[in-house]
Amino acid sequence: MADQVEEGKTAHMAEGGSFPLEYDAAADTRVRRKLDWNMLPLFFVLYRSNIGNAEIAGMKKDLKLGGDRYEWLLTIFYITYIVFEFSLLFWKILPPHMVAATVIFLWGLVATLQSAAQNWSGMMALRFFLGAFEAAYAPGVIYLFSFFYLRHEVGFRCGIFASAAPLASTFAGALAYGITNGHSKLANWRLLFLVEGIPTILMVPFAYLFIPDSPDRAKFLSPEEKEIARARAIRQTGMSERLGSVDVRQLAKTLFDLKAWCNAMGYSSIDAQGLSAPPYFVAFLFALITTFLADRTQQRGLVLIVTSLVGAIGYLVLATVDTVGARYFAVFLAAAGVFSTIPNILAWTLNNQGNDSRRGAGLVLINVVGQCGPVLGTRLYPANEAKRYVKGMSVCAAFMLFAAVLSLALRFLLVWENRRLDRKYGAPGSAVAAESDKEVVTPDEKYPGPVGKAPNAAVEDYGPNYRYVL
Repeated sequence: MADQVEEGKTAHMAEGGSFPLEYDAAADTRVRRKLDWNMLPLFFVLYRSNIGNAEIAGMKKDLKLGGDRYEWLLTIFYITYIVFEFSLLFWKILPPHMVAATVIFLWGLVATLQSAAQNWSGMMALRFFLGAFEAAYAPGVIYLFSFFYLRHEVGFRCGIFASAAPLASTFAGALAYGITNGHSKLANWRLLFLVEGIPTILMVPFAYLFIPDSPDRAKFLSPEEKEIARARAIRQTGMSERLGSVDVRQLAKTLFDLKAWCNAMGYSSIDAQGLSAPPYFVAFLFALITTFLADRTQQRGLVLIVTSLVGAIGYLVLATVDTVGARYFAVFLAAAGVFSTIPNILAWTLNNQGNDSRRGAGLVLINVVGQCGPVLGTRLYPANEAKRYVKGMSVCAAFMLFAAVLSLALRFLLVWENRRLDRKYGAPGSAVAAESDKEVVTPDEKYPGPVGKAPNAAVEDYGPNYRYVL
C-alpha cells in the first residue's frame, strides 16, 4: 500500500499492526449507519413498567397502600438501583449479548410478577429486585454505546435511547386508558403489569441473537466494514479488544476526579424530578434535537445550561402561577428541560473520560449520586399538597437552576484544563504534540509500538492530543 494517504481518506492501524488501513468518510458513515439501524431500534423498543399507571388503575386500593406505603414502593426501587449500580461494569467484563439477555429476562420476569402481588410486602420485594436489574440495564446500554461510537457521535445515540422513556410514556397513558376502561375479570392494574412485562420477556431472544459484543464482531458488517469498525476502536483507545476486564486503578482515579463529581451532582439535580403527566412527545423531540446539536457543535456544556434553564422556568411557573393555560405551557417546558438534560449529562460523562474503565466508573458514579435525586423526588409530592404541589415544584426549579450553575462551572474548569494541556503539549495536531505523541505507547499488545507510528490510534484516550469536550 502506498506510504502516502490519499486526500479525503483517513489512515488507521489495521489488523496485525503492519500497515495503515485507509478508508474515506463515506465508508465510515456506512459503518456507523449500519450500527445505528441494527442496534438502536432494539434497545429503543424494550419496554418499561409504569407503576404510576398501576396506582391509578386500582393497585393502591387493592394492596391497601395507606399512609406512605406507595411512596416506599418508589423509594425501595431507587435504593437498590444505587446499591447495584456497579453491575453495569459486567457489560465490559462479560459478553454484552449475554449480559443484556440475562438482565432483560430477569427484569421482565420481575415486572410481570408484580401482577401477582397480594400485599405491600410482596410488592416491596419485587420492587427491590426490579431496581437491581434496572441498574444493570439502562446505564449498561449507555456504557455499551461508548464501545461502538466516537466522542462526537455518542451523545445523539444516548439521546435516542433516553428519549424512549418519554415516547413510551406518550403511549403508556393511552394503553392504561384502554386497559382500565375494559371489562377484564382480572384487576386492571394486574393486567397492566402483564401487558407491560411480557413483551420485555419476548425480546430476550432478540437481545441474545442480535446485540453484538463489539463492532468488529457484528454479524451485520462485512469483513471490510469490520476492519473499519476495528480501526474506529483503535482510534478511541489504541486497542481493538476491549472486553474481559476493567482497570481497577482507573476506576479509583475517577472517584477523585472533580469533573466526574460535577457531572454526577448535576445528574442528581435533574433526576430528582417527578412529572406525573407531561407532554412526553415534546420531551422526546427536544431530547433528540439537543443531543444532536451538542454532538455537532461539541458544546455540550452550553446546551446543558440552556436545557436546565428551560426546565427551571417551567417549574417556576408551575410553582407560582394559577392560570391553567400558563401552567399547561409550563409542563411542556419542564418536561422538555428534564428529559433533554439527562442524556446530555450522560453523554458529557462519556465524552470526558479517556478510557473504557474510567467511562464505566464515571457512569457508576453519576448513577449512584444521581439516583439519590429520585429518592428525594418520591417525597416531594405528598397527597395533602395536591393539586399545585408548590413545595415540590419549587424544589425542582431550584435543582434545575443548580444543574445550570454546575454545567457553567464545569465548562469553565474544562476550558482551563484544555488551556493547560495546550501549554504543555501545544495545540492538538501541532508539531510539539506530534513529537510528544511518539513517547506515548499504545496499551494494545496486538499493536505494539509508539502511538506516533500508528496513525490515529488512541486519539480519544488521554495523551498529547486529548482535549475535553466543552
